Amino acid sequence: MSKKRENGGLVYSTEFGRMCPDCGRSRADCSCGESTVPAGDGIVRVSRETKGRKGKGVTLISGVPLTGDALKTLAKTLKARCGTGGTVKDGVIEIQGDHRDLLLEELRKLGWTVKKAGG
Repeated sequence: MSKKRENGGLVYSTEFGRMCPDCGRSRADCSCGESTVPAGDGIVRVSRETKGRKGKGVTLISGVPLTGDALKTLAKTLKARCGTGGTVKDGVIEIQGDHRDLLLEELRKLGWTVKKAGG
């Protein structure tokens, strides 16, 4: 019997809010996948992208070997350094605007191997 059948496929509860589809616990209590670091080659890549943003450019930082709150804290620090907004989506940090050169320096100071990706 699959996990989905065991917990009834519950994704939202009025008592607990959003539910984890894997373990059936609330998102706040879920520990599925938090301890896993995304697999990669150890290189942090910094690129620029405009696709799907009506011509507005964003700087993407991928391959950072952090998860969860540590990744969000890094994103907050980098956004403050650039003086702009941004977000974390699917393990990729998005910083508004073209700040590749500044972010390359900042990430190298933190001790990571950094490469400029794309054009």
